[in-house]
Amino acid sequence: MEQLIITAAVVGAELTEADTPYLPLSPREIAAEACRCCEAGAAVIHLHARDEFGVPTQDKEVYREIISLIKKHYDPIIQVSTGGAIGMTTAERLLPVELAPDMASLTPGTINFGEEVFYNPATLVAEFAAAMKEKGVKPELEIFDAAMVANAIQLEAEGLVPSPLHFDLVLGVPGALPAEMKNLLFLVNSLPADSTWSVAAIGRHQLPMAAAAIILGGHVRIGLEDNIYYRKGELSQGNVPLVQRVVRLAGEFERGIADAEKAKKILGIKRK
Repeated sequence: MEQLIITAAVVGAELTEADTPYLPLSPREIAAEACRCCEAGAAVIHLHARDEFGVPTQDKEVYREIISLIKKHYDPIIQVSTGGAIGMTTAERLLPVELAPDMASLTPGTINFGEEVFYNPATLVAEFAAAMKEKGVKPELEIFDAAMVANAIQLEAEGLVPSPLHFDLVLGVPGALPAEMKNLLFLVNSLPADSTWSVAAIGRHQLPMAAAAIILGGHVRIGLEDNIYYRKGELSQGNVPLVQRVVRLAGEFERGIADAEKAKKILGIKRK
């Protein structure tokens, strides 16, 4: 198998200090946590931004600050979120793409998201894809439900996203596809043969789905955005223990860990 790419999703847009005291909130805290994850073995940083008060923001200048702080020490693949937080406008969500990062998330469809709706109609998805194409940003196609795979393939057919495609299979979100092995296998078997894929799973499902991805030849997204616990009833003391555990698991299966340069080759990313 090719080397394993670990993506660290260090903060997200929904969590607060009330959920876990180990959550990085300010731009400096987020950057420092990202650097610790790079040291532990992460090649990709999936980045949400928070302002100086810890409030979720898509302000590109805050993203610029965080990225600059990270790059003083490490040079990972930077993947900005265009999901933002529920309720943000289309224009807000798209702002970080203007920085022309290596990657950006792109969700090709609408889903129920807990008690909210993550709204991604076809016109919005096409607009986001076109903006990423213009800036030379590789999309990570966030797949919360099976129909989104077909939507992503259609985007490729229309020339809006370049091949080979990269998918992140997001399982276990309330209102979307459950984190079950049968669903993971179904999604993997639905992907184009030349594509790459990773798995992100929510809460207690993060560890077993990460192990499955390692065994099946996929890649892994890990971090507090998706799961705040190290084991049942025990909060993870930051993102690093979660990254380190995946590194150890990969080692047990004799699967090497990709650094950022190797990850770029696997994903077909050309450094700007």
